[in-house]
Amino acid sequence: MTTRDELTEKLRGWFAGRLPDGLFEEAPGIIVDREEITVIGRIAVPATVPEASETERAVAVASRIKAFRERSREARIAVASEAEHSFGRKVSWGVVCGDTTQMFTTLSVPVMTRLRQSERTLLDTLVDAGVARSRSDALGWCVRQVGERAETWLGDLREAMRKVEQVRAAGPDSQG
Repeated sequence: MTTRDELTEKLRGWFAGRLPDGLFEEAPGIIVDREEITVIGRIAVPATVPEASETERAVAVASRIKAFRERSREARIAVASEAEHSFGRKVSWGVVCGDTTQMFTTLSVPVMTRLRQSERTLLDTLVDAGVARSRSDALGWCVRQVGERAETWLGDLREAMRKVEQVRAAGPDSQG
């Protein structure tokens, strides 16, 4: 059984070998789950005059990102197609330019869940208040809120899961 960390390492190596030289300033970050591989690379911040306003800098960054997206489209599609065939997951792309992160493509994957009436009522309240357009949107909003507010706890949980995977791998059924 391959752990998520092992798969991520394999994907980092695979993309390092497949991406055109100079596409990103450094090796891209790779995030993987059951359905999707997300590749996020850093691109150069455009030069602006020293006295440039925040608006001018923001427009320059947005223009740089748009130009990169258009210029790299064919190469990204070719790499993604090969990766999707090899790894059985869709590939999503994004860039970081200065302090701005922009995703080009991401999956929105349906997740089946069973909710009790009190939980459905919470989602309906979010919809009725205009926070979300639908129950699905409201559930996504709730998940994002937990992710933003519980990052330390989630980090601890992920670390504990990595240790469990290591112990399992070293267990009596391992081939090592």
